[in-house]
Amino acid sequence: MNTLLNQKHRFEVLDMFRGIFASMVFLFHLGPFAETPIINNSFIENSDMFVDFFFVLSGFVIAYSYKSMENWQQFRLFLTKRIYRIYPLHFIMLIAFAGMEVAKNLLNPYIKVNNLENPANNIITFFTSLFLINSTPIPGVKDVSWNIPSWSISAEMISYVVFASLLLILYLSNQSLRRNLYFGIVIIISIAGLWFVSDSFQINYSFNYGFLRGILGFFTGVVCFSVFDKTNQNVRVLSVGFFTIAEIISLVIIIFCITNGDLLKPWGIIFEILFFACVYIFSFQKGLISEQLKNIGILKKLGQYSYSIYMSHALLISLFNVLFIRILKFPPTAYSYLFILNFLIIYLVSSWTYKNIEMRFQYKKQKNNSGLPETATLNLEK
Repeated sequence: MNTLLNQKHRFEVLDMFRGIFASMVFLFHLGPFAETPIINNSFIENSDMFVDFFFVLSGFVIAYSYKSMENWQQFRLFLTKRIYRIYPLHFIMLIAFAGMEVAKNLLNPYIKVNNLENPANNIITFFTSLFLINSTPIPGVKDVSWNIPSWSISAEMISYVVFASLLLILYLSNQSLRRNLYFGIVIIISIAGLWFVSDSFQINYSFNYGFLRGILGFFTGVVCFSVFDKTNQNVRVLSVGFFTIAEIISLVIIIFCITNGDLLKPWGIIFEILFFACVYIFSFQKGLISEQLKNIGILKKLGQYSYSIYMSHALLISLFNVLFIRILKFPPTAYSYLFILNFLIIYLVSSWTYKNIEMRFQYKKQKNNSGLPETATLNLEK
């Protein structure tokens, strides 16, 4: 690794994209409640694929922070920090959804409630969510449940375990210098596993084989950082014009592929390649698009609150829908403008959960005598 690993570098633009794409996932989940072309269009309806961007970016950032795992103490510290980062908000949202299930039954005599008996929300899926195994095939589980986006947090945690275990094994077997080869093997195994269950390159699984999707995206990001680290000094000297063209092309292709997601999802690994290219190009932050984005303060906040936005939006969409559609009797077409109010509420709640849950319960930095690098200044992990 070059000296970049030892610098406190901020990938601001990539952080902003996390916030933007988390907002797109919000619109995706809002779609079933709405009847408006602003939301019910092919781009929004395929925006679930942006979850793979999160996996790729997470792998990129983790690889930036951790290049080796030399002993069990480092292994435990790594996983402890990851759990502190993602679990508190996940747990609180799970409890909130359980509370909402109780409230639905209490309020049913007074308010029309859709899906009063949701078979996906049962005792089995509660515990699979609680223990973050809700992205793996469990007998009897046939759909996403409780906090719907949380399957990806399960996939993320499993990816952390695979990554840390692999680094430790490679170090103990004196194979660390060949780690990129093994990262590639993990990617191939993930693709093979997804092919086995679908006979295609489809990757948009969630409650069953989402863990394979997560591992594939995460290690794609790990390899992306390796490429970035090895090429950084030579590529960075290229002109602003070059990076501007590369940024524009990458975004145009992503928009095109997301819009045509119905046709391309059977070839889902295309999205891994696209997000690999996007993360690589924007990691340099040298094009005009990057320069303009860095001047937009609200996008910085959006990136900062992205995990909270991602984890809280499903609950807040449901509550918002009950209030405005079921109680106040707004028509579904009203989401052509109500989505703005809905997102504003999500943003405000997320700013609170970020400060009072994410930051409050994060791993407290201690004197580090283990030789394990502390997480980079940019907390991009979900």
